[in-house]
Amino acid sequence: MATFLYRLGRWSFLRRRLVTLLWVALLAAVGVLAAKAPAAPDDGFAMPGTEAQKAFDLMDERFPGAMSDGASARIVFVAPSGQKITAAENQQTVEKTVAELAHGEQVVGAAGPFKTGAVSQDGTTAYATISYDAKPGKVSTGATDALEQAAQHARDAGLTVDIGGTALMAGGEAGGSAEAIGMAMSAVVLVITFGSLLAAGLPLLTAVIGVGLGIALITGLGSVLGLSSTTSTLAMMLGLAVGIDYAVFIVSRYRAELLDGYAPKEAAGRAVGTAGSAVVFAGLTVIIALAGLSVVGIPLLAKMGLAAAGTVVIAVLVALTLVPALLGFIGPRVLPRKLRKRGRAATGAGARPNGGTRWARFVLRRPVAVLVGGVIGLGVLALPALDLRLGLPGDEAKPTSTTQRRAYDHLSEGFGPGFNGPLTLLVDAKGVPDPKAAAQQVGDAVKGLPGVVAVTPAAFNQAGDTALVTAMPATGPSEAATTDLVHAIRDKAPGLKSATGATVLVSGPTAMNIDVSQKMNDALLPYLAVVVGLAVVLLLVVFRSVLVPLKAAAGFLLSVAAALGAVVAVFQWGWLAELIGIEQTGPVMSMMPIFMIGVVFGLAMDYEVFLVTRIREAYVHGEEPGEAVVTGFRHNARVVTAAALIMISVFAGFIGMNEPMIKMMGFGLAAAVAFDAFVVRMAIVPAALALLGRRAWWLPRPLERIVPDVDVEGANLRTEPPLPAAPGDGTGSDGTGTEPARHSVGV
Repeated sequence: MATFLYRLGRWSFLRRRLVTLLWVALLAAVGVLAAKAPAAPDDGFAMPGTEAQKAFDLMDERFPGAMSDGASARIVFVAPSGQKITAAENQQTVEKTVAELAHGEQVVGAAGPFKTGAVSQDGTTAYATISYDAKPGKVSTGATDALEQAAQHARDAGLTVDIGGTALMAGGEAGGSAEAIGMAMSAVVLVITFGSLLAAGLPLLTAVIGVGLGIALITGLGSVLGLSSTTSTLAMMLGLAVGIDYAVFIVSRYRAELLDGYAPKEAAGRAVGTAGSAVVFAGLTVIIALAGLSVVGIPLLAKMGLAAAGTVVIAVLVALTLVPALLGFIGPRVLPRKLRKRGRAATGAGARPNGGTRWARFVLRRPVAVLVGGVIGLGVLALPALDLRLGLPGDEAKPTSTTQRRAYDHLSEGFGPGFNGPLTLLVDAKGVPDPKAAAQQVGDAVKGLPGVVAVTPAAFNQAGDTALVTAMPATGPSEAATTDLVHAIRDKAPGLKSATGATVLVSGPTAMNIDVSQKMNDALLPYLAVVVGLAVVLLLVVFRSVLVPLKAAAGFLLSVAAALGAVVAVFQWGWLAELIGIEQTGPVMSMMPIFMIGVVFGLAMDYEVFLVTRIREAYVHGEEPGEAVVTGFRHNARVVTAAALIMISVFAGFIGMNEPMIKMMGFGLAAAVAFDAFVVRMAIVPAALALLGRRAWWLPRPLERIVPDVDVEGANLRTEPPLPAAPGDGTGSDGTGTEPARHSVGV
């Protein structure tokens, strides 16, 4: 592989104008396709196989036009202190507000509190429900503006008014400012790392091109493949991450080859032949992790994973072709001027040891202490993860400055905490002789369960064979007692079917959230097994070793467990919560462990492959195991550190967002990358390799015969003759003229 990539990198360098033109033309063509493509379909959030989803599907069938998953808003009215909301003046204001919204844009129903009985027992609080013919996140700006205006009119009349529900849910991707902050921080890190604006700007430019192409493809093929705008969220985040990383790896190796005395075109070929091999296999591990999201069983996650995997493929191709082509325009100017003058002396035997060298030698002197300290430290950080409780935080987790949170609190105070998480019971009495009696019996049975404070009368469809019954829990939607109540009702359903002949399904947003969390829990171990298992096999091929891939996987699991522990400690227990703006603790977002495993596994294997392939390269070329570790760290510790800092900056930028779920994802991913890069890859990995010595590279003879030698470390490049350059295509020391290589490959 190294030989093929060497030829590809050298060809891209020499044909830089053609390669650059092809990428620009491809980006333009796909951009036109995206601009002319029909609108992408709605994602929805289907959960096939769950009871809540079955109930939603049956509701759509038996209650046509009801749109069970449509957006709705709850306008909560609170009377001034000492007054009742039922007072004539206040009641008139409420009814006027509801009438103002009844015929508004996308509104299909407006239920006032005095007709539906939605008034608290103390008479101070009431709420109106506004239903829309659009899904959450798809309510138009005009409709939400009308909602806000009507609420303001009621406030002007003296009432306290706040709005909850799904109608105000944002439809676009959050985090635009966070991405800008992350890119700015990445630029700063790259300038400090490379000491050259050209070298720092190239990875950012190629990453943006790769992500732009990937997002345009997703948009252009959205209607054909069923990819919505939501699908591109993970693709954009990971595309930028790996796009910058892979370009940094290639540019870093190119600079090292220049300092070793190679002419630019030769340095580009060798950089792609060695670092490019690491990029290919690092990309494959990311693709495995993302494609593995398909095993979770959630269509939206599967689409997001596959779309992001496609963007990673583009990032790899950009790194292998466009990066060396752009290096052809830059030439040696990718180095700071002082390094261009010092040349080989900057990295030769007489060069001053850098930070990576000093750290590696420190670890080699104390491998047991570093290894044990790293493992124990991450183990302690992982302990809170034993108390991990999954859920989908709702309005209760939002800051108190938001109208959604205030509406939630008003309803809890006026109607009880369980009012914000009602359970919808679908009673399927088709074929039952007396459906009304069956629904009544179901309601009476559920009313007698501990934790149920009220049950509404059954509401039947037009056919009279299906009813909806609402059960009000005594506890909030994210509390463990509510989850227990849902399971208790479902446990009682078989007995009710025997007694009445009717099938009882528990649904509604609260039950759906519980089912999502359970499905994520059930998928976690299979997902881990698939992703880690396939990656271990891939790394076995890369390193031709049994122990190194197992060490890599074990280190990754340690870092993810520590990051989950940190998330539990901050977001569930409340440690340091005020420091990052967490006003309300609660369960960890149910998707968090899956997302963290998928994203961090890919990035962790990036660092593992890039760092350890350089160590193995030195070992294969004749160095002793310990000295090979020092060599690998001398060349790659700085760039791996820079890549990790870039990712931490990108993810940490999301901690400042108002949305609790985005804040949690930013914190968790930043913590996981920090633990993996600086504790696992920089400390545990060299310590383990030092203790293992030559045994680290042991491969049983039966495996030696069947495992292909892909030559990631570029051993074959020592005997590969230099390719002849076409007249006028070489790049001289100034990056513009022609100059023969001072060192051919293998010299």
